[in-house]
Amino acid sequence: MRTKGDFPNINERQAEGVKLDGTPYRVLVVDDSMFVTKQIQQILTSEGFEIIGVAVNGEEGVEKYKELHPNVDLVTMDITMPKMDGVTALEKIIDFDKEATVVMISALGKQDLVKQSLMLGAKNYIVKPLDRKKVLERIVNSLKR
Repeated sequence: MRTKGDFPNINERQAEGVKLDGTPYRVLVVDDSMFVTKQIQQILTSEGFEIIGVAVNGEEGVEKYKELHPNVDLVTMDITMPKMDGVTALEKIIDFDKEATVVMISALGKQDLVKQSLMLGAKNYIVKPLDRKKVLERIVNSLKR
């Protein structure tokens, strides 16, 4: 029986969600859609990211961020949510931690809110429906800033 060691992979690469020191980037997912949350989790964990928290609205997202700080490398933040929208939650997180890396997630047609978020300090945005390649590309680029 052959093992994986018998077939060295010439395309071996480090997972996108792993820092140079070998530890995973830690992500807080804030979204009211269970479907989108699961999608983001699957995309990110498949690349070695660690999901350290999930929140279903902006209010909970801000609380979780404060609770987990400074152990959060990145937040994915939906724009449209109950209780507190993503733009307000972004403002509160940036007020709390100027260095926070937040990537907004938006449905099509919310360009004005995306622009506002970027001006407030969001590092990037992703448009729904989620595309695996774009999600990883935008998140990895945001972490390198």
